[in-house]
Amino acid sequence: MNIWTSCTLSSILALSLLAPSVSFANENSNHEAAVSKETASQYPILKKVNKPEEAGFSSEKLGKVDQLIEMEVAAGFPGAALIVIKDGKIVKNESYGYKQKFNEHTPLKKFQKMENDTLFDLASNAKMYATNFAIQKLVSEGKLNIQARVQQYIPEFEDTEEDVIKGKDNLRVIDVLHHTAGFRPDPQYHNPKVSKELYSQERNKTIEFISKTPLTYVPGTQNVYSDVDYMLLGAIVEEITGQQLDVYVENELYKPLGLKNTKFNPLQKGFKPRDFAATELLGNTRDGVIDFPNIRTYTLQGEVHDEKAFYSMGGVSGHAGLFSNTKDMAVLLQVMLNGGGYGKHTLFDQKTIDEFVEPSEMNPTYGLGWRRNGDASMEWMFSPLASDSAYGHTGWTGTVTIIDPEIDLGIVLLTNKKHSPLVNPVANSNQFFGDLFKTGSYGSVVTAIYEALESNE
Repeated sequence: MNIWTSCTLSSILALSLLAPSVSFANENSNHEAAVSKETASQYPILKKVNKPEEAGFSSEKLGKVDQLIEMEVAAGFPGAALIVIKDGKIVKNESYGYKQKFNEHTPLKKFQKMENDTLFDLASNAKMYATNFAIQKLVSEGKLNIQARVQQYIPEFEDTEEDVIKGKDNLRVIDVLHHTAGFRPDPQYHNPKVSKELYSQERNKTIEFISKTPLTYVPGTQNVYSDVDYMLLGAIVEEITGQQLDVYVENELYKPLGLKNTKFNPLQKGFKPRDFAATELLGNTRDGVIDFPNIRTYTLQGEVHDEKAFYSMGGVSGHAGLFSNTKDMAVLLQVMLNGGGYGKHTLFDQKTIDEFVEPSEMNPTYGLGWRRNGDASMEWMFSPLASDSAYGHTGWTGTVTIIDPEIDLGIVLLTNKKHSPLVNPVANSNQFFGDLFKTGSYGSVVTAIYEALESNE
């Protein structure tokens, strides 16, 4: 607590809270010129509005979004970046606070200011914008059948005589996408105290161990969100494409869209730590209460936080590992709002999108991977004002994406809320001070954005 409170309000306010807006005008005009030379754009390309009213927003009410986040930064929240798109237009693109305030537990003499192009660890948003996007593309191309058994793509995924709960032999890809596959949430392959005989810090061995991971309930009988599901789906993408997941998505998805800041293992691909929002202060130790072989103890900046992704999967996994910034993420959201493409490039079709965002019969808050605004239990994420057709995802590090096709709206809020001390690491090794703020729980910011729509006045 002393370390945290030593960052006084006056010291925080002494630094500028906001980074200047980055203009998209030149990039858009250059991109459009290049496209017009080859072929007319098939899909809308994002353009920046001169004022929010051009897309049906109140400038005054959008200012309340800034006030909310700025007040929380002044009170100690680390930082955030926000982009709002509507009707193919960039309505708001702002950054707040700081991408790094601490080196381990020591406050920096000068906090590193958050910028509009700062990259963030997307955590579980990687499930959607890497793995799900890849699967949606493969389904559109007829290369993947979600009704097929997992065994069709990974033959070694099968029941054994020793399995207490069986069901792998008949498990379908759609069951895995629905998070009804039978896996527990987190087997902690990286930690031998938890994973025991499934312990692995080698990528190829971990992928083999996914097939050997025991089921904890009969598939199709429960809805349990699990990282294992998307580790398995990532492995299926690799089997079908013959490429490691990062190679496939970066070359087949992001490169055609012109996205240069959406990467797995970005520090190995030309980026520097200063390009990123920092996350946990002492590696993966939760302020010193967690330990396992090879654990990092330094402040993470540009390395994926997720333990299974970093230690067991070499930074590239179907469930986590992707980094991006708000500008790139806005394009990925627009792909969904456009019906599967952007500019002259098609990734998948509207039929596939419809199939993937359709509510699960077991739980209406789940689509195929996507989380849906299926009932009141999701208001914390989507707000009470989102349409019933809204969908998106969150990430443990502090990221949320909202796509509301009914009103052609997309919201990306990226935060580094885990870049803060833990409240009480012994009592709860997953609760950080950044988690206590409204910005870090998303709904208040999302609600304020919906309230700024003139149609909601």
